[in-house]
Amino acid sequence: MICPYCGNNAVLVGGKSIYPHRSDLYRKWFYLCQPCDAYVGCHPNKAPLGRLANRQLRIARMQAHGVFDPLWKEGQMTRTQAYKWLSEKMKIPVNETHIGLFDIGQCLQVEQIVKDENARKRY
Repeated sequence: MICPYCGNNAVLVGGKSIYPHRSDLYRKWFYLCQPCDAYVGCHPNKAPLGRLANRQLRIARMQAHGVFDPLWKEGQMTRTQAYKWLSEKMKIPVNETHIGLFDIGQCLQVEQIVKDENARKRY
């Protein structure tokens, strides 16, 4: 995996390298670019969960998840339905609709889409 920020190869590391204070994540795998402090978590088979993210992008993704995830976690729709709905709103294919793949602009777009939907429901 090549870092989009510096072009270096990211290395596969255990969770302790990323989250030394979180023993519950020690057994998880991450791709890490140390010079950029960019990383992404992995599936159990060590395939990345998305694209490498620096601190700014990680914050944007957390904020996007913070507004989007309640749509399916609170039972308004299933997770699959929520991502299908989001793909339609963003006008991108459903297989590309994953917050772990998004850039900062797309994360901001997620926030606005959900805020607009929540405002629409109130009226």
